[in-house]
Amino acid sequence: MTHPNNGRWGKDTRSPQDRRMLAGPRSRTEEFFRVVRICTEFIRGFRALHFVGPCVTVFGSARFGEEHRYYKIARESGAALARAGFAVMTGGGPGVMEAANRGARDEAGVSIGCNITLPMEQEPNPYLDKFVEFNYFFVRKVMLVKYSTAFVVCPGGFGTMDEVFETLTLIQTGKVGRFPIVLMGREFWAPLLDQFFEKRLLAEGTISPGDLDLLFVTDEIDEMIDCVTRHGEERARAKAPEPIAALGETG
Repeated sequence: MTHPNNGRWGKDTRSPQDRRMLAGPRSRTEEFFRVVRICTEFIRGFRALHFVGPCVTVFGSARFGEEHRYYKIARESGAALARAGFAVMTGGGPGVMEAANRGARDEAGVSIGCNITLPMEQEPNPYLDKFVEFNYFFVRKVMLVKYSTAFVVCPGGFGTMDEVFETLTLIQTGKVGRFPIVLMGREFWAPLLDQFFEKRLLAEGTISPGDLDLLFVTDEIDEMIDCVTRHGEERARAKAPEPIAALGETG
């Protein structure tokens, strides 16, 4: 009987680099230099985001246009976060990401794009003060959690859900402490929370009742800001690092 993968390891992908990474064991030399590339990407991210200060990441769909109600909510959220003294970080693309960065710019706040390289090329939106690009999703996710005081999640698709569920898993398993995850838009999130979380996961015992409290859902910008500042105070008050001139740092 022929194996369905014809003896090949891993998954196919449109990226030659990713294809080789996922193709099972490679030569020791190739694997070593892949680790070096990953480490280099981590260091580049650490260097780029070292001085951003208290930061909130805003997630959401790239598919909403300027006139969409969720674009407007994201822009208002970005502006409110900037007024509250937070840098605003997004994936750096269009839609909700653009709106949140634009809102931060409206209030002269710090606006950051933390992008992932994808087969479908994505241009950075025009409202960014700093733009960092990564090849590996897992490196990007570490940066978002490491440098964010909270996540504000507007309606979105698979990528948005991925970030929400991965962060929930980190909190639930104790890998990170309690971390504010604010879902904006009750109407959008209600089916997931009421029908799936409560009537499936909780009813079947796959999550605990307290796990539902890991998410805060609202339509109100003021409530979002209150949640972010109230739960993120300790992290936001962390002492800012001093730049080292010999390393070319300007802070």
